[in-house]
Order: sequence, then C-alpha cells, then structure tokens
Amino acid sequence: MNRSRLHLVPVRSRDAKEFVRTWHRHHPPPAGQIFAVGAADGEGILRAVAIVGRPVARHFDDGTTLEVTRTASDGARNANSLLYGAAWRAAKALGYRRLITYPQEGESGASLRGSGWRIIASRPPRSGWHTPSRPRAGHGNDRTARLLWEAP
Repeated sequence: MNRSRLHLVPVRSRDAKEFVRTWHRHHPPPAGQIFAVGAADGEGILRAVAIVGRPVARHFDDGTTLEVTRTASDGARNANSLLYGAAWRAAKALGYRRLITYPQEGESGASLRGSGWRIIASRPPRSGWHTPSRPRAGHGNDRTARLLWEAP
C-alpha cells in the first residue's frame, strides 16, 4: 500500500491524547474534547491527530464555537492541512458555526492557510494562566505571542 497517501480516521480520546503526549513539541494533551480526528497512512498507521474542544477563552465559549486545541503530527506531509479541513467540516456537521485555533507566533501557519483559514487577530504574550484565586502551573510556553485563526 501507499504509505504517503493519508486518509481520515476516527480516533478515541485516549488514543488522541497519547499521540499528543508522544509527538507534540510544547504542550501536554488538553483536559477535554468534543471530538478528535486522525490521519492515517495507507497501511493504517496513525500519522497525525487534531483534538477539538470548547474554546479556552470564556468569551468565545458561546455554544456555537469550537476550538482546535491541539494538533500533532509525526511529520507526515500535509497531515495537519487535512485535519484542519476535516475538523471544520465535522464541526459544521454538528451544528457549530465557528472554529478557531491559536498557534504560537513563529509557527508558519502553512497548514492553516492550506485549509483556507485566516488570521483574525494577534494576541500578545501573557504572563501565564495563574491567578491567586485559581492557581495554575505553567507548561513552559507562557509569555508567547499567538495568532488567532478562524476557519473559512
């Protein structure tokens, strides 16, 4: 079979999280999700995953918006573009009207552009999510600017 041709596959939550744990460069798996989708090669080997959940930012959590909270790939060509497109089609099929994501500034965005997404805002670095009323540990990626992208 052709290993380079990717196709979409369903992915269980625990398998998607384990893939992120193994392959993501700077984030642990997200706590929750609405759904996950994977890209497998012709031999059925999982090569990439996208995890979609409720928006992290409260003001976007309006019941009609979802967020791609993680993507991870073993480097398979075009895998993330395939997943961003699939995530948007699935979100629309479930009745959602908006899908967003926040890659770190400095990431190329090629996968997002390849799927028709567009930048709608730039978010400055923040000192972290810790507050006295809600203590949180950092994950080593605080103080990083991000770009807000939206599906077409």
